[in-house]
Amino acid sequence: MVGERVRTARARKGISRKRLAEISGVSQRYLAQLEGGEGNISIVLLRRVAEALDHRIEWLVGADDPWNSDVMTVMGLYRSATAEQRQKVLEILDPEHPSLRRGRRIAFIGLRGAGKSTLGRLAADRLGVPFLELNVEIEQASGMPVNEVMALYGQEGYRRLERQSVERIVATSDSLVLAVAGGIVSEPETFTYLLRHYHTIWLKAEPEEHMGRVRAQGDTRPMAGNPAAMEELRTILTSREALYRQASIHVDTSGRLLEESLADVLAAIRQRGILGDRADPAGRVQRKDG
Repeated sequence: MVGERVRTARARKGISRKRLAEISGVSQRYLAQLEGGEGNISIVLLRRVAEALDHRIEWLVGADDPWNSDVMTVMGLYRSATAEQRQKVLEILDPEHPSLRRGRRIAFIGLRGAGKSTLGRLAADRLGVPFLELNVEIEQASGMPVNEVMALYGQEGYRRLERQSVERIVATSDSLVLAVAGGIVSEPETFTYLLRHYHTIWLKAEPEEHMGRVRAQGDTRPMAGNPAAMEELRTILTSREALYRQASIHVDTSGRLLEESLADVLAAIRQRGILGDRADPAGRVQRKDG
Protein backbone atom coordinates (compact mmCIF):
# COMPACT_ATOMS: atom_id res chain seq x y z
CA MET A 1 0.00 0.00 0.00
CA VAL A 2 2.81 2.40 0.91
CA GLY A 3 4.66 1.58 -2.30
CA GLU A 4 1.55 2.15 -4.37
CA ARG A 5 0.89 5.50 -2.73
CA VAL A 6 4.47 6.64 -3.30
CA ARG A 7 4.22 5.66 -6.98
CA THR A 8 0.88 7.47 -7.32
CA ALA A 9 2.15 10.59 -5.55
CA ARG A 10 5.25 10.68 -7.75
CA ALA A 11 3.14 10.28 -10.88
CA ARG A 12 0.77 13.03 -9.80
CA LYS A 13 3.73 15.32 -9.13
CA GLY A 14 5.15 14.41 -12.54
CA ILE A 15 8.71 13.61 -11.47
CA SER A 16 10.97 10.67 -12.20
CA ARG A 17 12.33 8.30 -9.59
CA LYS A 18 15.75 9.82 -10.23
CA ARG A 19 14.44 13.31 -9.47
CA LEU A 20 12.67 12.07 -6.32
CA ALA A 21 15.97 10.55 -5.19
CA GLU A 22 17.72 13.88 -5.69
CA ILE A 23 15.10 15.84 -3.75
CA SER A 24 14.68 13.36 -0.88
CA GLY A 25 18.27 12.18 -0.55
CA VAL A 26 17.06 8.57 -0.73
CA SER A 27 18.81 6.39 -3.34
CA GLN A 28 17.02 5.26 -6.51
CA ARG A 29 17.65 1.65 -5.53
CA TYR A 30 15.97 2.18 -2.18
CA LEU A 31 13.06 4.00 -3.81
CA ALA A 32 12.63 1.14 -6.28
CA GLN A 33 12.38 -1.32 -3.40
CA LEU A 34 9.95 0.97 -1.61
CA GLU A 35 7.67 1.41 -4.62
CA GLY A 36 7.81 -2.33 -5.24
CA GLY A 37 6.52 -3.02 -1.74
CA GLU A 38 9.76 -4.67 -0.65
CA GLY A 39 11.68 -1.87 1.02
CA ASN A 40 11.95 -1.96 4.81
CA ILE A 41 12.22 1.83 5.00
CA SER A 42 12.80 3.75 8.21
CA ILE A 43 10.42 6.45 9.42
CA VAL A 44 13.10 9.10 8.92
CA LEU A 45 13.66 8.17 5.26
CA LEU A 46 9.94 7.78 4.57
CA ARG A 47 9.39 11.26 5.94
CA ARG A 48 12.01 12.60 3.53
CA VAL A 49 10.19 10.92 0.65
CA ALA A 50 6.84 12.31 1.81
CA GLU A 51 8.19 15.86 2.10
CA ALA A 52 9.82 15.59 -1.33
CA LEU A 53 6.38 14.68 -2.71
CA ASP A 54 4.75 17.58 -0.81
CA HIS A 55 2.86 15.05 1.31
CA ARG A 56 2.49 14.38 5.00
CA ILE A 57 3.95 11.07 6.10
CA GLU A 58 0.59 9.90 7.50
CA TRP A 59 -0.89 10.16 4.01
CA LEU A 60 1.41 7.35 2.92
CA VAL A 61 0.76 5.00 5.83
CA GLY A 62 -2.77 5.86 7.05
CA ALA A 63 -5.83 3.70 6.51
CA ASP A 64 -7.61 6.41 4.51
CA ASP A 65 -6.73 7.08 0.87
CA PRO A 66 -5.27 10.62 0.77
CA TRP A 67 -6.83 11.36 -2.63
CA ASN A 68 -10.30 9.87 -2.28
CA SER A 69 -11.11 10.12 1.43
CA ASP A 70 -13.31 12.86 2.88
CA VAL A 71 -11.66 12.12 6.22
CA MET A 72 -8.27 13.28 4.93
CA THR A 73 -9.84 16.40 3.41
CA VAL A 74 -11.55 17.26 6.69
CA MET A 75 -8.31 16.63 8.60
CA GLY A 76 -6.50 19.11 6.39
CA LEU A 77 -9.19 21.74 6.79
CA TYR A 78 -9.36 21.21 10.55
CA ARG A 79 -5.58 21.49 10.86
CA SER A 80 -5.63 24.94 9.25
CA ALA A 81 -8.80 26.15 11.01
CA THR A 82 -8.84 28.74 13.78
CA ALA A 83 -9.54 27.78 17.38
CA GLU A 84 -13.09 29.14 17.09
CA GLN A 85 -13.75 27.13 13.91
CA ARG A 86 -12.40 23.96 15.52
CA GLN A 87 -14.65 24.51 18.51
CA LYS A 88 -17.72 24.76 16.26
CA VAL A 89 -16.75 21.57 14.42
CA LEU A 90 -16.36 19.67 17.69
CA GLU A 91 -19.72 20.92 18.91
CA ILE A 92 -21.36 19.54 15.76
CA LEU A 93 -19.56 16.19 15.73
CA ASP A 94 -19.57 15.57 19.48
CA PRO A 95 -23.00 14.47 20.77
CA GLU A 96 -22.20 15.85 24.21
CA HIS A 97 -21.82 19.62 24.07
CA PRO A 98 -18.28 20.63 25.17
CA SER A 99 -19.46 23.52 27.34
CA LEU A 100 -21.62 21.14 29.37
CA ARG A 101 -18.81 18.61 29.69
CA ARG A 102 -16.25 21.20 30.75
CA GLY A 103 -18.55 22.90 33.22
CA ARG A 104 -16.78 25.77 34.97
CA ARG A 105 -13.43 23.99 35.15
CA ILE A 106 -10.40 25.97 33.92
CA ALA A 107 -6.91 24.49 33.47
CA PHE A 108 -3.75 26.53 32.95
CA ILE A 109 -1.10 24.85 30.78
CA GLY A 110 2.38 25.91 29.65
CA LEU A 111 6.05 25.51 30.44
CA ARG A 112 7.49 25.92 33.89
CA GLY A 113 7.82 29.60 34.68
CA ALA A 114 4.81 30.58 32.60
CA GLY A 115 2.95 31.78 35.69
CA LYS A 116 0.39 28.98 35.94
CA SER A 117 0.39 28.83 39.73
CA THR A 118 0.62 32.58 40.32
CA LEU A 119 -1.93 33.65 37.72
CA GLY A 120 -4.09 30.62 38.40
CA ARG A 121 -4.37 31.41 42.09
CA LEU A 122 -5.07 35.10 41.45
CA ALA A 123 -7.64 34.32 38.76
CA ALA A 124 -9.41 31.82 41.00
CA ASP A 125 -9.60 34.42 43.75
CA ARG A 126 -11.08 37.03 41.39
CA LEU A 127 -13.51 34.49 39.94
CA GLY A 128 -14.58 33.18 43.32
CA VAL A 129 -13.72 29.53 42.61
CA PRO A 130 -11.26 27.07 44.24
CA PHE A 131 -7.66 26.80 43.03
CA LEU A 132 -5.74 23.53 42.81
CA GLU A 133 -2.26 22.52 41.68
CA LEU A 134 -2.30 19.12 40.04
CA ASN A 135 1.02 18.09 41.59
CA VAL A 136 -0.39 18.81 45.05
CA GLU A 137 -3.38 16.61 44.22
CA ILE A 138 -0.99 13.87 43.08
CA GLU A 139 1.00 14.15 46.31
CA GLN A 140 -2.16 13.84 48.39
CA ALA A 141 -3.30 10.82 46.42
CA SER A 142 0.07 9.05 46.61
CA GLY A 143 0.99 10.14 50.14
CA MET A 144 4.45 11.31 49.06
CA PRO A 145 6.17 14.25 47.33
CA VAL A 146 6.26 14.23 43.53
CA ASN A 147 10.04 13.73 43.43
CA GLU A 148 9.61 10.56 45.53
CA VAL A 149 6.81 9.39 43.20
CA MET A 150 9.20 9.80 40.28
CA ALA A 151 12.04 8.02 42.10
CA LEU A 152 9.84 5.11 43.20
CA TYR A 153 7.49 4.63 40.27
CA GLY A 154 9.29 6.41 37.45
CA GLN A 155 7.79 8.57 34.72
CA GLU A 156 5.18 5.96 33.85
CA GLY A 157 3.92 5.78 37.43
CA TYR A 158 3.76 9.55 37.71
CA ARG A 159 1.79 9.85 34.45
CA ARG A 160 -0.67 7.22 35.67
CA LEU A 161 -1.29 9.15 38.90
CA GLU A 162 -1.54 12.36 36.87
CA ARG A 163 -4.32 10.91 34.71
CA GLN A 164 -6.17 9.52 37.73
CA SER A 165 -5.98 12.90 39.49
CA VAL A 166 -7.28 14.81 36.45
CA GLU A 167 -10.22 12.42 36.20
CA ARG A 168 -10.91 12.49 39.94
CA ILE A 169 -11.11 16.29 39.91
CA VAL A 170 -13.66 16.15 37.08
CA ALA A 171 -15.74 13.65 39.05
CA THR A 172 -15.71 15.74 42.22
CA SER A 173 -15.68 19.36 41.06
CA ASP A 174 -17.57 21.31 38.42
CA SER A 175 -16.02 24.71 39.16
CA LEU A 176 -12.33 25.40 39.80
CA VAL A 177 -9.02 26.66 38.41
CA LEU A 178 -6.31 24.01 37.97
CA ALA A 179 -2.60 24.47 37.28
CA VAL A 180 -0.99 21.45 35.61
CA ALA A 181 2.62 20.47 34.95
CA GLY A 182 4.04 21.54 31.61
CA GLY A 183 4.72 17.97 30.51
CA ILE A 184 1.10 16.85 30.65
CA VAL A 185 0.87 17.47 26.90
CA SER A 186 3.34 14.65 26.26
CA GLU A 187 0.77 12.05 27.36
CA PRO A 188 -1.80 12.04 24.51
CA GLU A 189 -4.71 10.37 26.32
CA THR A 190 -4.39 12.54 29.42
CA PHE A 191 -4.02 15.75 27.42
CA THR A 192 -7.00 14.88 25.21
CA TYR A 193 -9.06 14.23 28.34
CA LEU A 194 -7.94 17.58 29.76
CA LEU A 195 -8.94 19.41 26.57
CA ARG A 196 -12.36 17.76 26.56
CA HIS A 197 -13.21 18.31 30.23
CA TYR A 198 -11.53 21.65 31.03
CA HIS A 199 -11.45 25.08 29.45
CA THR A 200 -7.70 25.26 28.81
CA ILE A 201 -5.60 28.43 28.90
CA TRP A 202 -2.07 28.38 27.50
CA LEU A 203 0.22 30.86 29.22
CA LYS A 204 3.04 31.53 26.77
CA ALA A 205 6.24 33.53 27.10
CA GLU A 206 9.69 33.87 25.60
CA PRO A 207 12.24 31.21 26.73
CA GLU A 208 14.34 33.86 28.49
CA GLU A 209 11.35 34.90 30.55
CA HIS A 210 10.53 31.31 31.47
CA MET A 211 14.08 30.81 32.74
CA GLY A 212 14.21 34.20 34.47
CA ARG A 213 11.00 33.57 36.37
CA VAL A 214 12.18 30.16 37.58
CA ARG A 215 15.44 31.65 38.81
CA ALA A 216 13.61 34.59 40.42
CA GLN A 217 11.74 32.02 42.51
CA GLY A 218 15.11 30.96 43.93
CA ASP A 219 15.46 27.82 41.83
CA THR A 220 18.87 27.81 40.16
CA ARG A 221 18.73 24.14 39.16
CA PRO A 222 17.87 24.78 35.49
CA MET A 223 21.22 26.54 34.95
CA ALA A 224 23.39 24.72 37.47
CA GLY A 225 26.18 22.86 35.70
CA ASN A 226 24.32 23.00 32.41
CA PRO A 227 25.48 25.73 30.02
CA ALA A 228 23.11 24.38 27.34
CA ALA A 229 20.03 24.77 29.57
CA MET A 230 18.62 27.70 27.60
CA GLU A 231 18.97 25.87 24.30
CA GLU A 232 17.28 22.81 25.81
CA LEU A 233 14.44 25.03 27.04
CA ARG A 234 13.96 26.44 23.53
CA THR A 235 13.90 22.91 22.12
CA ILE A 236 11.24 21.81 24.61
CA LEU A 237 9.13 24.88 23.89
CA THR A 238 9.38 24.32 20.14
CA SER A 239 8.49 20.64 20.40
CA ARG A 240 5.43 21.33 22.58
CA GLU A 241 4.16 24.51 20.94
CA ALA A 242 1.77 22.73 18.55
CA LEU A 243 0.29 20.86 21.52
CA TYR A 244 -0.07 23.94 23.69
CA ARG A 245 -1.81 25.69 20.80
CA GLN A 246 -4.70 23.25 21.14
CA ALA A 247 -5.78 25.18 24.24
CA SER A 248 -8.99 27.14 23.75
CA ILE A 249 -7.40 30.37 25.06
CA HIS A 250 -3.87 31.72 24.50
CA VAL A 251 -2.45 34.46 26.74
CA ASP A 252 1.01 35.86 25.98
CA THR A 253 2.66 37.03 29.20
CA SER A 254 5.89 38.19 27.54
CA GLY A 255 6.86 41.67 28.70
CA ARG A 256 3.63 41.99 30.70
CA LEU A 257 3.28 42.93 34.34
CA LEU A 258 1.48 40.46 36.59
CA GLU A 259 -1.67 42.60 36.82
CA GLU A 260 -1.68 43.09 33.04
CA SER A 261 -1.48 39.33 32.42
CA LEU A 262 -4.20 38.72 35.00
CA ALA A 263 -6.43 41.26 33.26
CA ASP A 264 -5.79 39.49 29.94
CA VAL A 265 -6.73 36.12 31.46
CA LEU A 266 -9.94 37.43 33.06
CA ALA A 267 -10.93 39.25 29.87
CA ALA A 268 -10.51 36.06 27.84
CA ILE A 269 -12.57 34.08 30.34
CA ARG A 270 -15.35 36.65 30.27
CA GLN A 271 -15.27 36.84 26.47
CA ARG A 272 -15.73 33.09 26.22
CA GLY A 273 -18.53 33.15 28.79
CA ILE A 274 -16.92 30.25 30.61
CA LEU A 275 -18.38 31.15 34.00
CA GLY A 276 -21.50 32.84 32.69
CA ASP A 277 -20.61 35.91 34.73
CA ARG A 278 -19.65 39.51 34.15
CA ALA A 279 -16.85 41.44 35.81
CA ASP A 280 -16.86 44.89 37.32
CA PRO A 281 -14.20 47.46 36.35
CA ALA A 282 -11.89 46.14 39.08
CA GLY A 283 -11.91 42.74 37.44
CA ARG A 284 -14.01 41.02 40.06
CA VAL A 285 -16.74 38.71 38.86
CA GLN A 286 -20.37 39.42 39.58
CA ARG A 287 -23.19 36.91 39.26
CA LYS A 288 -25.89 37.57 36.68
CA ASP A 289 -28.43 37.42 39.46
CA GLY A 290 -26.57 40.09 41.39
